[in-house]
Amino acid sequence: MNHNQLDGLLALKVVAEKRNFTAAAGELGISPSAMSQVIKQLELRIGVALLSRTTRTTALTEAGARFLKRAGPAMDELLSALNEVGSYAEKPSGLLRLNVPRGIYPLEIAPLVKSFLKKYPEVTVEVYLEDETTNLVERGFDAGIRLSDILEQDMVATKLFGPVRFITAGAPKYFERHGRPKHLKDLLKHNCLIARLGPNFLYDRWEFEHRGAEFQVHVKGSLILNDSLMIKKAALDGQGIIYTTEGSVADRVKAGKLEVVLAPFAAVSTGFYLYYPRAAQVQPKLRAFIEHVKEVKRKPV
Repeated sequence: MNHNQLDGLLALKVVAEKRNFTAAAGELGISPSAMSQVIKQLELRIGVALLSRTTRTTALTEAGARFLKRAGPAMDELLSALNEVGSYAEKPSGLLRLNVPRGIYPLEIAPLVKSFLKKYPEVTVEVYLEDETTNLVERGFDAGIRLSDILEQDMVATKLFGPVRFITAGAPKYFERHGRPKHLKDLLKHNCLIARLGPNFLYDRWEFEHRGAEFQVHVKGSLILNDSLMIKKAALDGQGIIYTTEGSVADRVKAGKLEVVLAPFAAVSTGFYLYYPRAAQVQPKLRAFIEHVKEVKRKPV
């Protein structure tokens, strides 16, 4: 259906409601002659008269009445949808879908979402917790949060926090049984808990730094998980050594439930970023969230 046909349907509906061309034309912001022309073109395309016009009144013909009885509800739905979508351009509202790693949500992202919702009560935020890399556009997310190292290409990124330090750690009871690694090569003798970040992304090459040089260790282990919280639990249970961000286990380390090893070799990432398709930032709900992130970052700690 082309633009002219939609115009004709809308014009017919308004004329039928107003029963007057002049009043209907005023409703649509066009001249009565333009209104008459739009209706005439619709009738020519359909091949039947839809309106009966006299000097005093305008009414639907039998064909016009039957046509509007079928098409009217659909037109109402279309107009309602246009009005609803139009409201999105005026103020932040609707559903904002975010894809967020499990490990950083409680401490880093939950407070940000809470303060945002307080500021914009007409927005509903859906947080999908997922450690795997994902295609935002294909899966209908407005934005995602990931480390700089694994950001999707062709995305706009706004830094949330960082730098982030990566450490290796394990439960004291694990080290009591298997000993503590003193050098990177010692990891080859240990059971390392490995993360699955996607169907084709097994995170079994752990990255380290020392005196300006970068290293990778291809680790092995008896347990692979696609959930960072479950990997942390496995480490706490003494099942092996975990590779994770320092902040995500800081409370466990402080409590003595986990022990950091190989600290001199810890690698550093620039941090976590909010990323999104370039076109998506025109949406008021996402634009408001981006500005909220920037505003929170500017506040003194």
